[in-house]
Amino acid sequence: MGSLSDGVVKMTKRVAIIGAGSSGLACIKCCLDEDLEPVCFERSNDIGGLWNFQENITDARASIYKSLIINTSKEMMCYSDFPIPDDYPNYMHNSRILEYFHLYAKHFNLLKYIQFKTMVCSISKRDDFSTTGQWDVVTRDAEDNLESTIFDAILVCTGHHVNAHLPLDSFPGIEKFKGQYMHSKEYKGPMIFEGKRVVVIGIGNSGGDLAVEISRHAKQVFLSTRRGAWVTNRVASRGLPADMLFTCRIYTFLPTSVASWFAEWNVNSRFNHANYGLQPSHRFFSQHPTVNDDLPNRIISGTVCVKPNVKQFTETAAIFDDDTVENIDVVIFATGYNVSFPFLDESVVNVNKNHVSLYKYVFPPQLEQPTLAIIGLVQPLGAIMPISELQARWVTRVFKGLAKLPSVNTMMADLVEKKGKMAKRYVSSQRHTIQVDFIPYMDELAEQIGVKPNLKELLFTDPQLAFKILFGPCSPYQFRLTGPGKWSKARETIFTQWERIIKPTKTRLPAKNQQEMSLPMLLKLMALLVTLGALYLFL
Repeated sequence: MGSLSDGVVKMTKRVAIIGAGSSGLACIKCCLDEDLEPVCFERSNDIGGLWNFQENITDARASIYKSLIINTSKEMMCYSDFPIPDDYPNYMHNSRILEYFHLYAKHFNLLKYIQFKTMVCSISKRDDFSTTGQWDVVTRDAEDNLESTIFDAILVCTGHHVNAHLPLDSFPGIEKFKGQYMHSKEYKGPMIFEGKRVVVIGIGNSGGDLAVEISRHAKQVFLSTRRGAWVTNRVASRGLPADMLFTCRIYTFLPTSVASWFAEWNVNSRFNHANYGLQPSHRFFSQHPTVNDDLPNRIISGTVCVKPNVKQFTETAAIFDDDTVENIDVVIFATGYNVSFPFLDESVVNVNKNHVSLYKYVFPPQLEQPTLAIIGLVQPLGAIMPISELQARWVTRVFKGLAKLPSVNTMMADLVEKKGKMAKRYVSSQRHTIQVDFIPYMDELAEQIGVKPNLKELLFTDPQLAFKILFGPCSPYQFRLTGPGKWSKARETIFTQWERIIKPTKTRLPAKNQQEMSLPMLLKLMALLVTLGALYLFL
């Protein structure tokens, strides 16, 4: 496909997008924004990726449980030029997230670029790759037909919640255990655990969620953790979304030690982590915290019992590191996932214990041509959707030739520096190999595109907006205020975001006299106290 300009045919670059989840949808839209031709391959029959709940479990796709609710609020997780409807709940059930993706796809007419029920078998460099940057993509359709197609660029959007990490070698005796064991990926609902004694291994978000939900049906749930965890709420002070209050630019100026102290004080003011068997030895920002509103309630009611790591299994029991023994019927390993790209050769992207060498977590630095990128392979303390979108905005401009990557040496130096900082700060774990700080990383990507908000300039030209950007939530709309992809409604959307937060919860208005009389009544009581005090002093 090409366009005619001044008598010269300019060929439109064709871009293969692997996966039609939250990252893949953003990539389709960004390709269209840059006049690239996207072709998206999706192995299932619908969009949504991880958030497309299915009862059946397959090895090759992500899987979620039926009750799953996202940990990031709607204003912080939406695409930057398409706010989530104001009547949607702040923390959405997976079905509502899928609805939002369909709204986004319909609004920008994205579905026609997706080939459903099509699996990507292999992606390989063409013989002339060093000069053309082109790739051969082999796909298999629902009728088992193979097809090979040439593409100018590749966007990999397969996520990192597909291949379950099941470290059975770390748990001696599991092969003798006569009960049932499973990975959290296989979990769909709690009813099959009715009356059973269950141990959940791992205290990430999935482990916490499963322990809480199963505890309402099981005879007893044991939550086993090697290190402990800091547990945060979705709901913060005054009933507002926590990420709207704490994901703010002003906090990025605090030293990590100070920010950790404040966060630890905040979560301990809700419940003392040491008294609940949860307090870790590491600081708050040295491990991905666990988001769970119900866990302390289940612990205090005794339905969840926090235990140390499992040292060994017998035929019927788990022996923990503190030498306590508990009879067990079911073991659930909430032990995370392995990063994998089975359709790519290791010479293109090499994965070693979840370590992937990518420039700014996106580009393989050693490629002769920058025509392949990995989108969404990050673990932020925040939402993945706006990050994937910014990555896609940057990458498509690189594909189009509007942005350039630095030299290989510069990219490798940046990569090594980032790995060093993360290794120094975070607990050594497969989970922390792709960890990023939400605002600094978003700003870093935004600088590559030229869309980072200029606070100094705004202080003089639009001080109200500057105040909201500095002290308010760092919502995705901030990256549509200026530069390529500027959205005319970005400023207005920032100014109205709190209205959209409050609307879905304010479904009943207090009686008029309650709203209007509360302050006058307080003033009357204060006046009465002052009068009584004066009488006491002067009589």
